[in-house]
This record gives sequence, structure tokens and C-alpha cells, in this order.
Amino acid sequence: MYDAIIIGGGPAGLSAAINLKARNRNAAVFTRGIETSFLYRAEKVNNHLGMPEMTGKEMLDSFLNHAKNQEIEIKKGRVLQVLDMGDFFGINFENDFYQAKTVILATGIKKGKKIAGEEEFLGRGVSYCATCDGMLYRNKDVVVVGEIKEAEEDVNFLADIAGNTYFIPLYGEPSNINSKVKILKAKPVSVKGGDFVEALDTSEGPIKCSGAFFVKESTPANSLLPGIAVEDGMIVVNRYMETNLKGVYACGDCTGWPYQISNAVGEGLIAAQQADRYLRQSSSKN
Repeated sequence: MYDAIIIGGGPAGLSAAINLKARNRNAAVFTRGIETSFLYRAEKVNNHLGMPEMTGKEMLDSFLNHAKNQEIEIKKGRVLQVLDMGDFFGINFENDFYQAKTVILATGIKKGKKIAGEEEFLGRGVSYCATCDGMLYRNKDVVVVGEIKEAEEDVNFLADIAGNTYFIPLYGEPSNINSKVKILKAKPVSVKGGDFVEALDTSEGPIKCSGAFFVKESTPANSLLPGIAVEDGMIVVNRYMETNLKGVYACGDCTGWPYQISNAVGEGLIAAQQADRYLRQSSSKN
């Protein structure tokens, strides 16, 4: 049981981890890796106090080394789902389950735009996690749209339980794909249906299906953690980085403008302070 699990290993997430460590809290960072950050590709950063003339990669390496020197546990991979269990949270990380008393979301800005109907049909045929929801589509036709190579694991999983299984890889040439899978060179356009998904429109025509799975670098917050308040794609927080869910905090770019490193680092600090305060208050009640 962790005191806190931090989802995201950018400036906000690492700041939160370091500040929780300073308060003797048992925290872990679950991250896709610093190379997925927009900052990683920045040629020069000059607006962060005390660290002039650094590339984005150099700055992120410095942040990461600071965390590692503090012996903070960092796990690289995808968080598939966060479940509110009442007194704690269950985190599905690469289909291994962890428990935490608090969660800090520092997932950054989502890359890419949602297609028409994607959000409308969420929970009614649209999913972001094959291993979470795949059993609902036993013997039904499904489509997997993969923005990352890990989507191959999802489509192979679905191929063994679903009906016709289609795969649209958007990252390049796939490999090690189940022979049952039909690989399509197309671009998704929109999700169509009535009460539930009935088809995925693509640049090469419609595909009839009951389920459309979108495998992305990071899962949208309201799919990752059902019930969390989101506005215009950003997690809603107050000045203390508290979300509408008790024990859940958010910091950095995922909370909206301004998208600045200094802001992310400061919000990570505040989120850590509030998580620590919540843990102390919870402990005093028991």
C-alpha cells in the first residue's frame, strides 16, 4: 500500500514525488518515460529560474536524476485504469494491480485530437483499455486504433475473444500480430451508432463493429478515473490542486494553462503538500 501513486513523470510528477519523499511518504511514479514529454524535444529552455541554456532533454534528465538520487521508485509503462475502492485506490499498471491511499495525476497534455463520436460513445462501445473491457465484446466485431506499439498487445488479446478483429496502426508497421487480425491502412474519421457503437468510419470506408478501442500514449482522465471532473479536456482543480474526488490531486499541464515548467513544478509541490495533509487528517481519524 503506497501513500501516493503519481501518474506521470514530467516536471509536475517528479516535483510531487520529491516533495512527498521529503515528508517521509511512500510514493511511486508511474510514467511512460521522459521521452514522451513535449519538453523532451525543446531545443533550448531559458525561462526556468537557475537553469538557463538547457535543452529540454537535459532539464528532464536533471529532474529525473534528482528523483533517482532520492531513491524514489519509478516504474515505466502504462497506467490503464484507476479504481476508487473507498478507503484506497486500485491502479491497473500494465495489468499488475497496486494500491495507494492517494493519487496524483500529472499526465501532461494529451497528444492528438479525439475523432467525432469518440467521447460521445465512451462507455457505449468506445474504450481505451482492451484488457479492462475486452470481455464485454466476446464474439463481437471490434476495431483497435493504435497510436503506440503497445497497441499490438491489446489487439492480440482481443483477437482471442472477439469476433472479427481489425487493427489500424498509426505508428508505423506492426509486427507479431495474431493471424486472426485484419490490419488496415486507413485513418479513423468518426465513430457512428445509435445507443451504442455500430461502426467506425475511416478514410477507406466504414467498418461495422460493436467496439472501438483507442490505444494512446496516455488515457484521457475521465476514462482513466471515472467520475473525475474534466472541462475542455483538462482536469478541474482548485488552488490546492484538489480534484472533485477525495484523495485525488492533479498538477501540471493536465490542469490547463499556463503550460510552463515553473508552473508545473510549483503545482507538483502543492499537490504533494495537500496529499500529505490529507493523509495526516485521515490517520488522525482512525
